[in-house]
Amino acid sequence: MTRRKFTSKFKTKVVLEALKERQTLAELARKYELQPTQISLWKREFLASADQVFEGPTKSKKTVEQEEKERLLKTIGQQKIEIDFLKDALR
Repeated sequence: MTRRKFTSKFKTKVVLEALKERQTLAELARKYELQPTQISLWKREFLASADQVFEGPTKSKKTVEQEEKERLLKTIGQQKIEIDFLKDALR
């Protein structure tokens, strides 16, 4: 049996319907062919991160990784300059 993958758009749609409370979790689970526990989990995750929506733009993972790489390369460059300076001073 293969695992089903759900898009964030689909999860949001299901969670918003669950938050409206017009249908029970069991009814939504039947409608979308999910387990009620799965809907509850998505709902909990959604509510836990909902405050981030109003915090403004966030950096993507790629941007964060790129900034970290640049910071590390800068540090390495500075250390190389220091090592070269010490080598020259010891000669």
